[in-house]
Amino acid sequence: MDGILFHQLLQLHNMLSAKFPVRDVDIRTLAINLEINMFWDGLFHVFTWIMTAIGIAMLWAAVRRSDVPLTTPTFLGSLSLGWGLFNLVEGIIDHHILHVHHVTETSGHLIWDLTFLAAGLVLILLGVWMIHHDRPAPENQTAGSSGIT
Repeated sequence: MDGILFHQLLQLHNMLSAKFPVRDVDIRTLAINLEINMFWDGLFHVFTWIMTAIGIAMLWAAVRRSDVPLTTPTFLGSLSLGWGLFNLVEGIIDHHILHVHHVTETSGHLIWDLTFLAAGLVLILLGVWMIHHDRPAPENQTAGSSGIT
């Protein structure tokens, strides 16, 4: 999602755009910097495909367990949780700790970076909520019961 939407379609948020800018530079520098950013975006996509393969393996293992509900809300909640965690971790590390890129390479990039983190948090909360509300109540507790005997 991040690579397709931000990197390719909106042409923002390239992996090393803070170090090798593609805005407000001469044409020769632009060409070199675009090549560098394209290469590192490609490595980013390789990494995300590896993580996708690992996620599919984890999904395969989960559907074989009897304690994992095989429902659309749990599946969509898990996707949302994963996307949110990825954006939060990537945003903190790349945008705020390493400063290798920002959502936009403009003077007002902080608001965009914070919005990106906030969107990650919203996805995490949505995913946790969807997963939690899809779980059946424990058998030893009924509605209105405190569970104390």
